[in-house]
Amino acid sequence: MTNLAQTPLAERLRSLVDTVQHNERTLRRFQNVELRLIGAQDFMSFLDTLFSRLPQEFSLSGVTLWLDDRAPILLELLEPAALHALGEPRLRTSREGGLAAQGLCEDGEPWLGEPRELDDTARRAFFGDAGTPASAILLPLAAGNTVSGYLCLGSDDPARFAPGMATDILERFASIVTASLDNVAHRERLKQLGMTDSLTGLANRRYFDERLREEIMRAVRYGVPVACLFIDIDSFKRINDTYGHQTGDRALAAVAACVRQQVRLGDTVARYGGEEFAALLQGDRTDALTVAERVRQAVERLDLQDDHGKRIALTVSIGVAARTVSGPPAEAAKLGMVMMEEADRAMYQAKHNGRNRIEALAKAEGNHAVL
Repeated sequence: MTNLAQTPLAERLRSLVDTVQHNERTLRRFQNVELRLIGAQDFMSFLDTLFSRLPQEFSLSGVTLWLDDRAPILLELLEPAALHALGEPRLRTSREGGLAAQGLCEDGEPWLGEPRELDDTARRAFFGDAGTPASAILLPLAAGNTVSGYLCLGSDDPARFAPGMATDILERFASIVTASLDNVAHRERLKQLGMTDSLTGLANRRYFDERLREEIMRAVRYGVPVACLFIDIDSFKRINDTYGHQTGDRALAAVAACVRQQVRLGDTVARYGGEEFAALLQGDRTDALTVAERVRQAVERLDLQDDHGKRIALTVSIGVAARTVSGPPAEAAKLGMVMMEEADRAMYQAKHNGRNRIEALAKAEGNHAVL
């Protein structure tokens, strides 16, 4: 009688199961690192996760991060004095490093191979005078068409990062690093400039207006769409009058957290004033309407209770405005305010049409503005 456990088919099945289990364990380890990156409250925590936790989890010989210190979001994080204070040799910003990485990662694709085959300039840019790893992968940190940096992972195993190997998981990880970097940069700037709202923990109006100007300039430069939401809690005065201002404050904090959860990492959400919130999104009108509907539904489902445990119904009215912009960047601030005024008027239209709804002004349907 044939022993089925010893047949080639059984061996292949065991090998397949082992591969699936290995991939599941790898994904879980990546998820643990990603959660730490996303939750990093400051730049040092972000770097510690990359330079300490990541090598430990995946037995890497080293991790190097190159960042473009000319990128707007990094200018304050990476000013010379701040870099010197960090004293972190694995964080690099040299122009040589950026040019070398750009040459290796053609068309935005990762580079894999043996660093010993690189020229001296590229090798020094990422490994310095330390020992060169046997193999490495260089991952672009890109948002859209903009590359803000490169992440280099090294291994003592020459077969670990070889040309032709699948890089899907690592490219996904690079996208998480990019978004987390953007997020921690915003947090650092909020701390530096004192631009947070103490009740909700969101950015305040001053910070939002600054980010609006920056995003409009980016939209002009790269020809990408930008959108904003203007969000107002319905009948908020009635909540304060009926349940008291402490309950009103809890309602504000609950809606703020709800809005923050529904937008993407890297989008900006602020308490704009009173019971009004604003969100700045990277996307077109369709994207903005989708996010607005997620926010509306999520707020409607909130379980806010009064002092007696009775549920308080909460809804919001949302105005949407979006633009694909062309024209001189010098006019960015002007267009940003025009877009906010459109979103504000659309929000009042939502109030007038019955509340707990989303509106976008009919004349903005072209979704295009030329300054």
